[in-house]
Amino acid sequence: MNSSSAEIFTLHQSPQKNTESIIEINNLKISFGQQEVLKDVSFNLHKGENLVVLGKSGSGKSVLIKCITKLLQPDYGKITVLGEDVNSLEGKKLAELRKKIGFLFQSGALYDSMTVKENLEFPLSRMEQKFTKEEKYEKVISVLENVGLKDAVNKMPSELSGGMRKRIALARTLIVDPVIMLYDEPTTGLDPLTSREISKLINEVQQKYHTSSVIITHDMDCAKETGDRALILKDGTILAEGKLEELENSDDAWIKAFFGKT
Repeated sequence: MNSSSAEIFTLHQSPQKNTESIIEINNLKISFGQQEVLKDVSFNLHKGENLVVLGKSGSGKSVLIKCITKLLQPDYGKITVLGEDVNSLEGKKLAELRKKIGFLFQSGALYDSMTVKENLEFPLSRMEQKFTKEEKYEKVISVLENVGLKDAVNKMPSELSGGMRKRIALARTLIVDPVIMLYDEPTTGLDPLTSREISKLINEVQQKYHTSSVIITHDMDCAKETGDRALILKDGTILAEGKLEELENSDDAWIKAFFGKT
């Protein structure tokens, strides 16, 4: 097949250990003005897997995960998360669903005026379950240990390196025990060594917290390190999905170029 074909194709995939769907996307479409960003996107996230979403800048990767949490409202299509129709949720019901989803923003989105401890305690204060001061501190220390930054508990974000800020941001999402993790370019702006550490941490989170994750990235090393399965977005549609090694060995000219092959 050549790259001029508009037909979406799926490469052979190995059987999934668990095919229970945590997220189901059907015929998703969204435009900004005259620009169609996502045209007809459908896929499932299976329980316990890391799904990597690849694509060039402007292909709609970040828009896709913002639709999953209803930070953006699609023009058309159905999004089901943990059995809930996301587009129909409002108010308290939407807030309750979002509490089950950890969203690691590209920037980390830490509160600069708060210490690491205060940043991590903030989401706990928004939960219905009430924690004592001691319980909050125990949870803070526990998640900091899981990301290897226990000693940073009293630091300010300005005192942290880029990689440390990513780890703290990840700890803040983990403190509420999410079922789903959404990673938006988790290694952007990091040096190669720190990027590998973040990729390793994503896998550790999957194993320890039993999360199901969507990982938006253009970092092929991160994709290969973390992805159980991948899909490639091109011009707002899914061009291909499958195992990374299968995609990398595709005969499609555009995909070969994407992987740096000719």
